[in-house]
Amino acid sequence: MSSRKIVFAGLVLFSASMPQLAGPAAGRDQPLANHDKAGLYIRSLEHVLRLDAEEVDLGTAALIISERWEDVRGRRYLAALDEMALEIRSSCGRPMLRAPRATVAAVNKYLFDELAFEPVEEADDPNDLFLHSVLDNKRGHCLSLSILYLAIGERLGLPVYGVVVPGHFFVRYDDGRNRFNIETTSAGRSAPDEHYLAKFKVPAGDSIYMTNLDKLQTLGCFFNNLGNAYSEVGESESALRSLETAVRINPSLAESRSNLGNLYLESSRPDEAIVQYNAALAINPAQALIYSNLGNAYARKGWSSDAIGAYLKALELDPVLVAAMNNLGNAYFARKRYDAAMEQYRRALELAPDDETARCNLAAAYSNKGLYEEAAGEYTLALRIEPQLARAHKGLVYAMYRLGRCRQALEHAAIASELGEEPDSELLAALKEECGND
Repeated sequence: MSSRKIVFAGLVLFSASMPQLAGPAAGRDQPLANHDKAGLYIRSLEHVLRLDAEEVDLGTAALIISERWEDVRGRRYLAALDEMALEIRSSCGRPMLRAPRATVAAVNKYLFDELAFEPVEEADDPNDLFLHSVLDNKRGHCLSLSILYLAIGERLGLPVYGVVVPGHFFVRYDDGRNRFNIETTSAGRSAPDEHYLAKFKVPAGDSIYMTNLDKLQTLGCFFNNLGNAYSEVGESESALRSLETAVRINPSLAESRSNLGNLYLESSRPDEAIVQYNAALAINPAQALIYSNLGNAYARKGWSSDAIGAYLKALELDPVLVAAMNNLGNAYFARKRYDAAMEQYRRALELAPDDETARCNLAAAYSNKGLYEEAAGEYTLALRIEPQLARAHKGLVYAMYRLGRCRQALEHAAIASELGEEPDSELLAALKEECGND
């Protein structure tokens, strides 16, 4: 059973204020554009979430979250953000807001050329989410690089916004006259809306996708990734709080609902998981993975017909989704439709021959059909992939017993017990009696 979490490659921040900025002639003693925002002086995340969206300072909020993640001094990083903004402002000249593309080009040049911020190859390290880590390492994924970009933007008073699409986040400049996108994983280059609509399969209908987000909505997207980060390090309560906050702020964001559903399912709360998965699919019905996870929730409830329907829909949307094949096979298996189950396991193995779970599933189906030689063969192949796979050792106990190879069965029984999978006590007694008579 698989319930991959959906993360954004990037999140971004928004600033509503647009004061005229002083150029180099005014010196560095002029205040930055965010100097009077209430959010700049907030010390707790709870207080941040009680602010009006226009009063939130996203750089400050992101660093408060960093302080909760690990022992860092967020205020020290705020000073670094201020210094970066002052450096950009000094290089631009007085009419920054009258030349938006030139201003954005200056921000891009400073961040990506002079300071050499760059994207990570894989968004698989939860630490890459946090602003302090980006500032320390000069690297991040789209979410965290965009947080940096917009923390700078709000200090310069630039009208930049976060924009979410399924699985991704980017920055948009929009002053009412000039509107263009900024891709932080590509050194700030601009791509048209049509690029994002096509590449990320943005659903039609009323949702927050492709809109300019306010600051609280942007934080809501951040909480989606934060929940996944906490889940990765085993802090389930913090993960749950983060994802519930994400859904509360952005109820029309399918990713947050899906990820919250995953957490509910992992916590043996399938009814609540079903609610979240169905809400996510109402927003974005083209998500095969969410249908597969909905099937998992139905299966947990014992609703095998509903589970089969969800898995079939997942495979209609994504014919190569191995997790859905495995789980569809399991649903058929639960209804004793072993041939149908075996067909799905074989399809999964054609795409992922090293999937030890599919090997064991196929072996179990063989065993239930009385094909013990074939079952033993599949369990053995699974052990070549993962020698300490307790399920395979336990399965071989019964297969070897039925094949009359009691000593081999006992050997696997001992290994299975060491790995925490105790074979059936009556079967063990029968094995010991037969082996004793050899």
